[in-house]
Amino acid sequence: MTVHFIGAGPGAADLITLRGRDLIASCPVCLYAGSLVPEALLSHCPDGAKILNTAPMDLEAIVAECKQATNAGQDVARLHSGDLSVWSALGEQLRRLRAEGIPFSVTPGVPSFAAAAAALETELTLPGLAQSVVLTRTPGRASTMPEGETLTNFAATRATLAIHLSIGNLDNVIADLTPAYGADCPVAVVYRASWPDQQIIRTTLANLKEDVSENITRTALILVGPALAGEGFDESCLYASHYDRRYRPQTAESPWSSWQHGDD
Repeated sequence: MTVHFIGAGPGAADLITLRGRDLIASCPVCLYAGSLVPEALLSHCPDGAKILNTAPMDLEAIVAECKQATNAGQDVARLHSGDLSVWSALGEQLRRLRAEGIPFSVTPGVPSFAAAAAALETELTLPGLAQSVVLTRTPGRASTMPEGETLTNFAATRATLAIHLSIGNLDNVIADLTPAYGADCPVAVVYRASWPDQQIIRTTLANLKEDVSENITRTALILVGPALAGEGFDESCLYASHYDRRYRPQTAESPWSSWQHGDD
């Protein structure tokens, strides 16, 4: 029997992979992070499934439920919001399951930064402006930041920053980023990306604190960087008429043309 860790996506019930949906439907036990996973996803659970909200449970209780289900010959769907690769507490759960000898699988989900970018209708990596996206956060009660992983250091790259779990720390965000990006650097705050009550705030570092409502205290992503303006960027060569590429060779002498025809 297997514990299936499933990325449940950023909020909209239809932003889940087909694999994730089908795994939910096949598992007689479902553990879900109730504070962030939409209840609509639970409609995929089979009739009579045991469904537990893990929000009030600690790690030991969660692992105990997985162990109990495994001993009973039952698969478990373990739902986490967004994607499991970042800030999901996946690592500590897998460590305990390995120690117990309990099989598991991991199915990716749509991450919140991708949902936020879609809501903004923007590309986070625009040629000439930014070719990297840094997923980071500020220190919090649950996790400190390793030495060297500071907003100041990341800001020096002038990459697009996707700052999670930090809407309550705006003073430090502004102070750490302004020297490198400038006070007029574009910022977007996306509250509950893809949920029905989604809100988008477009502002600058100088006006960030003033423009964010005091009612937004959690579940908001801060995106910072020149790419958010969507202006002044170069066009990539990918679709340029003169660009020599495998599926659109420019001449018969192109190395890609020779490759297509099986020449040495």
